[in-house]
Order: sequence, then C-alpha cells, then structure tokens
Amino acid sequence: MTWQQLTLEAGDVEPERLSSFFEEHGALSVTLVDAADQPLYEPDPGTTPLWATTRITALFDQGVDLAALRDALAARFGAALAAQLSASTLDDQDWERAWLDQFQPMRFGDHLWICPAGQRPEAAPGQVLIDLDPGLAFGTGTHPTTALCLAWLDRHRPQGLEVLDYGCGSGVLAIAALKLGAAAAVGVDIDPQALWASAENAARNQVDGRLVTHLPDALPERHYDVLLANILANPLIALAPKLAGRVRPGGRLVLSGILAAQAEAVQQAYTAWYDFSAPAEQDGWVRLQAIRRPAADTL
Repeated sequence: MTWQQLTLEAGDVEPERLSSFFEEHGALSVTLVDAADQPLYEPDPGTTPLWATTRITALFDQGVDLAALRDALAARFGAALAAQLSASTLDDQDWERAWLDQFQPMRFGDHLWICPAGQRPEAAPGQVLIDLDPGLAFGTGTHPTTALCLAWLDRHRPQGLEVLDYGCGSGVLAIAALKLGAAAAVGVDIDPQALWASAENAARNQVDGRLVTHLPDALPERHYDVLLANILANPLIALAPKLAGRVRPGGRLVLSGILAAQAEAVQQAYTAWYDFSAPAEQDGWVRLQAIRRPAADTL
C-alpha cells in the first residue's frame, strides 16, 4: 500500500489554518514540525506555541487529485504558497520495526543498559539490562535529561532503598532503580498514558510487583530515600515545597530537565532543605543532586 505525502512550509500563514484545510480535503493525518531547528523548551501553562517556521506534512490516499487540491490551496491561500507544495510517494512498511532500527542498546554509566525489545549488547559481567518500549510516553534515555539521571543511578545504586520517580513518563528511571537494587519504587505522572506505559514496561522487566504508580493528587503522604524528578525547570521550582518534604533526612534528591541557564534558580528553590553538590551537564542540560538536611518536615 502507498500514500501521497504532501509537504509545505507555512510561511506567513497560520499553521493551524493549513492543517484544517488539509483535514477538510481528506487528509488521513497532518503533522506540524519545526522547519528551522528552533527549540521550544518550556511553554507557558495553557499555551501551545509553534515554531517561527513550521513545516506541514499531510498524508493522503494514493488516489487524491493533486491538481484539484493545489487549485483549492491557491484559491484560499494564494498561488505563491500553492506553488511550494511538494508531493512524494510514501510506501508502507513495518513502522514499529523501522522505529526500533533507530533505537539501539545504549549504556549509561558502567553497567546500565536500555534495550529495545529483542536487542542485547554483547555479554559482560555485571550488566543491568532494561527492556523498554516507550509507547506514547516520554523517556527512552536518548534525551540528555534522562541520560543524566540514568548515569546517576548507575553510580549511586539505590540498594534496598525506596525511590520516588516524579514525572515518570515511560517508567524508565523507576525501573532502572528497581533493577539496580531498590526495594520499591513509586512512579507519578500527570498523564494517565504515562502510568499505563510505566506499568507495561515494569511488567516487561519483571519488576511490576515492586512499582506502584499514581496521579499526583493520589500520591500518599510519605517519605522516600531517593526522589528523582526529570521534568522541567518551572514545574520543579513551583513544586519545591511539595517535593522537598518527600525525602527523608539524609536522603537524596535528583532534579533534571533543566537548562544550564535555569540551574541556579532551581537550586535556589530547594536550598532551604538541601545541600547540593556540583551539577552535571550534558548538551546544555543540567542535573542537580542534593542531600536532605535534618529539618522540620514539610509534608
């Protein structure tokens, strides 16, 4: 089976208008992507910003009348924009297999590996392997923020400890903690899909009996030995009073999802309760780590 894939840069036209146009004319899917490598690190709450230059890709059945579609596009948005519309044929393939081909086993620290299903690195003593299918949830280890946390876990094995993974995504950090010796782990996320993905990945790694997941409002009021929060700087700052009290005195806090320019502000939000060590940085992203001082409880 084949499809027609139409591509167009939005220029001065609102991308949402073009997306609606293609949907009205029978597009099977419409995708908006960055056309100029412009990062959008952290949008304001309630906003869905797009890039300054957005590329629209619309997928149609092979039998679509391209000439008629181009004429309709010109009538609504102008001939100059319609002239830029490009078309190509997209052949069917095993999309899951194509994705897995791009996702190879990755090592973090000395012993921890993240592996797509069915793939294994060469055997070596002491390896800890995690089978991972991120599904619709964030967190494969390919992003520096996740990689920094996985490397920390490999170096600071939570043997026998209780771990809270706040913003668990695919569950990769909680699962890594369990496979590195943690006694129990709790995953928290605002997205129910992430909780489902975490549970599925935990079962895949035979640690589902030791991983519990919650939406934030359902998290029991209790303390943990290690808290990992790989989210973003603004939520980390806003959540500081709540997260600070989740760690036992002497326990460890690991924060990630922070750009280098944001690290000082995030650290400042937690200094009333924590002593920080030197941050770690990778590709402009920072991991902060700290130990909880004995202090009054903040729960």
